[in-house]
Amino acid sequence: MTGPGAPRLVDRPWPDVGRPVVLVPLGSTEQHGPHLPLDTDTVVASAVADAVAARLRAEGVDAVVTPPIAFGASGEHQAFPGTISIGTRALTFLLLEFGRSACEWAERVVFVNGHGGNVESLATAVPLLIDEERPASWLPCVPGPHPLGPDVPVDAHAGRSETSILQRLDPSRVRGDRLEAGDTRAIVDLMPLLREGGVRAVVENGVLGDPRAASPDEGEVLLDAFVAEAWARLRWGRADGRGCLLRGDDGTDPTTGAIS
Repeated sequence: MTGPGAPRLVDRPWPDVGRPVVLVPLGSTEQHGPHLPLDTDTVVASAVADAVAARLRAEGVDAVVTPPIAFGASGEHQAFPGTISIGTRALTFLLLEFGRSACEWAERVVFVNGHGGNVESLATAVPLLIDEERPASWLPCVPGPHPLGPDVPVDAHAGRSETSILQRLDPSRVRGDRLEAGDTRAIVDLMPLLREGGVRAVVENGVLGDPRAASPDEGEVLLDAFVAEAWARLRWGRADGRGCLLRGDDGTDPTTGAIS
């Protein structure tokens, strides 16, 4: 579909662009274990952005999704071949200039972030855009609390959660013959080690979690939870000091953390 109302920005010739809400998938190109593609974060962010934009259009609000920003701050994965990280400073500048340009004609710009390593850049660039009176904000690709029940944690990287989502979105890109557990300790326990030496210093296969119990059914539940969380944040419309949209009429953020 091209022309007025096209869901993808790039499919609208300039006279048909209008003044839409612009959703920008922000991901990464980095290792995701021996079984998932390098663009996993970008795929997830794009799926969430597409779903949220569709909900907006269903309510009569013009909304488009841009091509994804597929390179982020992924230095913690740099020891693995295939990882391409542009670093926090470069990403911050990219987001700032992207927002300045898009806000010249957009009703609103919302970055939809699929990689935890991008948060520092977002938390710097988006408040600067807001200070310049530009209508910008961001939201994370996270579920609400316990989307799969209290006994199934949402793991940190390339484990059961992300593998399930990719099995739901594009099963042909998941190497089922390579599913293997990585380091299954809680992310709060691993974080000091990750900051000190990166992911490969903690686990050789790059997996933080255990993907062997993944399933497309769980992936559908998780993806629905991501979209519901993003929609709730967008509809509430209030942001914290980082420019991150919050969820709930009490202004709190109940999420448990991002898959990255």
